[in-house]
Amino acid sequence: MTYTISITPRSEREALIAKRLEASEEFGETIYDFRSGTYTPKVVSLPINVLVYRMENCRTFSAQQTEIAREGLPKDFFEKGQEVTTAQQAQHEILAKLAKQGSESVTPIVAVLQEEGQRETLLITSTGVIVNGNRRLSAMRELLRRKDGSIDERFSHVRCAVLPSDVSRDEVDDIEADLQAKRETKLDYDWIGDAQLIRRQVGKNRSIKQVADRLRRSKPDVENVLQALDEADLYLSEWIEKPGEYDLVQAGQQIFGDLPKAIAKKDANLQNASRAIAWSIYENRDKITGRVYRLNPAFGKLAPKVLELLDDQLELPSHEDDEVDVEDFSFSIDADDTVQDFTAVIEALRDETERDETVITLVNACETAIELDKGQKNEEAALKALAQINSKVTGLDVSGAGLRTIPGIFKQIESIRNGLDKIETAVNERRASFEETGDGEE
Repeated sequence: MTYTISITPRSEREALIAKRLEASEEFGETIYDFRSGTYTPKVVSLPINVLVYRMENCRTFSAQQTEIAREGLPKDFFEKGQEVTTAQQAQHEILAKLAKQGSESVTPIVAVLQEEGQRETLLITSTGVIVNGNRRLSAMRELLRRKDGSIDERFSHVRCAVLPSDVSRDEVDDIEADLQAKRETKLDYDWIGDAQLIRRQVGKNRSIKQVADRLRRSKPDVENVLQALDEADLYLSEWIEKPGEYDLVQAGQQIFGDLPKAIAKKDANLQNASRAIAWSIYENRDKITGRVYRLNPAFGKLAPKVLELLDDQLELPSHEDDEVDVEDFSFSIDADDTVQDFTAVIEALRDETERDETVITLVNACETAIELDKGQKNEEAALKALAQINSKVTGLDVSGAGLRTIPGIFKQIESIRNGLDKIETAVNERRASFEETGDGEE
């Protein structure tokens, strides 16, 4: 059964903590780089129900924003919910879920606490707000009541190290950043939470270099993390129209991280089209055979060729005489009228009515562009690519095809037939050029 939050008024919490601090003679772990020096906090024992979760916790940022978006909650539901029971309860459920997560090399926090009890102190403010140890507190609260209804007294009270009463919000943020910089804690954050922590640090009018130094990371790494988060925000708000649902981009750390560099030197229209390719690949990753990141060149240097192949294979209408309406693509940067318009391709990739067929065509275009690029360095690449295509076509089984897919199948067959005609024409031209120059092999 989920632990039920009951908030102790702030004034009562503060008075209790102050009284126990006065009586305490125990000191916790020293905090470094605090106010240009060090600080060693006193440790006190507090009832488990007295403490409150810190809402500005980058580890839970992604889950918070997703819940706000999906449940239609006010945007400041968590931000202003520090002393609100409903917000604290929602935060508890998020943290309790995180506390149960683990991997092959990492044992879930709740399992460690159940076996060993509390070993490390939590770090709190003088008002009982958890600065470090939110997940551990949620796990202990879940373990407080056993399955038979009895109380596990190991978790009735929690040992906490207390920060100075005048600690500021910025100082608390910096402590979180310093803890994140430690090697053993870095993996605890998802990439969105990590990016939000960096964004918050930059928001304090600190330079990228200053933030990188604090987090013990390189300046390019910090810059890329921020750009990746911007691309994720753009994807959520403009492509799938689900702003704030960060759970939907958790699996995209690599593709959103690679995208900024891939589009950096392109004009605005090509940037938008490259994004459309990348976003389409990401949202259809479960339908793609093999490793998705192998297609990354398709939205990078090979994007123009992929777009050319898509335009041809999808038989898209011409937009040469149309004016580009920037309002239709709110993720567009100011368009340059002198460059090519990829509106038709973008519209096709966004069209949900023929999504399955378009995805197949997109993947084929990506793979073809990659093989053609390899062909510039390998004279047998074209033959190998055709052999692979032949193998796929030969092994294709349409006996289980559904009635609604048949029109699409005929469309694909026609597209393949037209493509083969063009390939045959190009091969004949290539053979003729060899015969004219006498470069053919004997």
